[in-house]
Amino acid sequence: ELLVEEGSLYPALQRLELNGWIEGAWGMTANQRRARIYKITAAGRKQLAVETKQYARLTLAIARVMGTE
Repeated sequence: ELLVEEGSLYPALQRLELNGWIEGAWGMTANQRRARIYKITAAGRKQLAVETKQYARLTLAIARVMGTE
């Protein structure tokens, strides 16, 4: 379980947007509140695949060190 604070979330979203991995636009929520809506871009999907592979390698290495793999 992760707890992400506003002070961490919004700067992270800004970095993702600056890298071109997500696009943000202002819109309305279901309860009629103005909100920034984000969607992943093609470049973001490509980067997600890279990050997913790196994470898989890292978790495998940790499992090996711990003797669970």
